[in-house]
Amino acid sequence: MTNFIEVARTDEIAPGEKKIVEVDGIEVVVVNLDGEFFAIEDVCTHDGGPLGEGKLEGCELICPRHGARFDVRTGAALKMPAVDPAPTYEVKVEGEDVLIAA
Repeated sequence: MTNFIEVARTDEIAPGEKKIVEVDGIEVVVVNLDGEFFAIEDVCTHDGGPLGEGKLEGCELICPRHGARFDVRTGAALKMPAVDPAPTYEVKVEGEDVLIAA
């Protein structure tokens, strides 16, 4: 059975915004895409850069170091220099609580 950890309230992350949280010692970026929440590890697979400090354009999170792009829904690397996907986490919303699989 998967354990879920509450990381935010839905009203803390506006649509088109993101929040960095910690889940079991790992920094994770929680993103609100038009009311649907996604979570991706806060690390660029190119050089370990902090994805959460980058710009969110639609469903793409742009690494602030070298411009690699990741799809926050799937973790897929969409633009060089990153080629490997970033880990993503299952998210569920219960009432006003945003929970991430730990």
